[in-house]
Parts: sequence; C-alpha cells; structure tokens
Amino acid sequence: MARDPELAAWLVRQRSAIEQRVLAKLGAEAPTAVAPESEALRRFRSFAASALLRGRAVEPSHDGLRADEERVSHLIGTWSEAAAEVAGRRAAEVREALDPLLARFRTALRGSTSVRQKSGAPRTSRRAVVAAIDRIADPFLAVDTISGRIVDANPAAGAMLGVARDVLLQSDLEDFVPRALQAQWRDELDASAEGSEARRFALLLSDPTGLEIPVEAHATRHVARERVLALLLLRIVHSD
Repeated sequence: MARDPELAAWLVRQRSAIEQRVLAKLGAEAPTAVAPESEALRRFRSFAASALLRGRAVEPSHDGLRADEERVSHLIGTWSEAAAEVAGRRAAEVREALDPLLARFRTALRGSTSVRQKSGAPRTSRRAVVAAIDRIADPFLAVDTISGRIVDANPAAGAMLGVARDVLLQSDLEDFVPRALQAQWRDELDASAEGSEARRFALLLSDPTGLEIPVEAHATRHVARERVLALLLLRIVHSD
C-alpha cells in the first residue's frame, strides 16, 4: 500500500466527528467506552493510522483482547463507513484506503479467537492492568530509567513503531531513537528518574525501516519493585 501520512493525520483530527457519526448510526447498540469492543476499535484506529503513515501494515495486535468477533467486525465497519461520510467528496478515497485494513484486522481477529478460548482467562489482577493500558488510545511505554529497557507497552505503541508488543518488550527504547539523538534521550530519561514532577519534551523516534516519527512525550516517574520507571504517553506530531 502507498504511504498517505496526510490521510493518517486527517483521521486523527476528525476522530470526534467520526465517533459522533458512529454513535448516531448505532444508537443504543453502541458499546460503552470501557467495553472490549471499544478497545478493539481503538486498536483498529491505531493500526490504520500507523499503516497509512508508513505505507505498510504490521500484524494487528489482539493481545489480551476478549471481545465478540461479530460485534467488533460490525463496529469497525461502521467506523470506517462513518469516516468515509465525514470525508464528503473524498469518501471513495477513504474507503479504498481503509477497506484492505479492515479485511486484515478482521482476519487477524478471527485467527486469535481460538487462541484466547484455549488459553483461558488470565489472572484477574494482570488482566485489569493490561486492559487499562491497552485502552489508552495514544502510544504508551514504560521504560526502566536505569537500563533504558521497555518493560511495558500498549498496542498503539507497537502500531506506531511497526513492531509487535513482544518485540518491544525485548528492546531498549534507544533502539528506536536515531543515533545522533540518543544522548539527548538519555538526558531526558535521567531527568525523569530524578524528578518527581511530570515532564514534557519532544522526541524523534524511528521504526525498523528508518521512518522518523516526531512525538511529544509526557513522562511521569513511577517507582515499582525497587526500580524507577518513566511512564511515557506519546503523541505523534503531524506537520501541517
């Protein structure tokens, strides 16, 4: 597929308008914000925006997702059609871009359903933590401030960087920072470790293909099991 960063940015800007149209279409059938189907839609939005941004689609992440396949398929289809309607004269262009991504997401969801059923329910406490992280629409990373290792991430972070969550959890964040800026990233990480106040800073990331992704990072210090983590909430900075 061709890169279309302008369309990716448009989908982000029009999120509220698209969601309002989805609510109008579904009425009482619309899932609540905390429903598993809503989480699946958030993952689809991240998946679609990432694919359009880089010109290729990575494998969709369905880790920990326990949603009804038929309801998810209907919801993301409704969202896609709502996006086309909001686009007006560009409706055909939006449909053409989103249709293959819909198909890929649905196929991956079908393939993951049997795995979830066979594996059984995870521990309640861990499920609650994972679900809370996964529901964050923006990319989220938890980074060990000493080693720089990524210790947790949500699907939106994997979609942004073009890698699966399992790969992220085996990586240092420096692996996704251009070499010339790694010293700056280390300084920001040290500052996050030493200060108790939240910090905001600009950060340039790059995916495995070398595509550069400018982001704004909101970092919060968190102490867990005798180690200090930097909890990073990231927002992609789109050029006008």
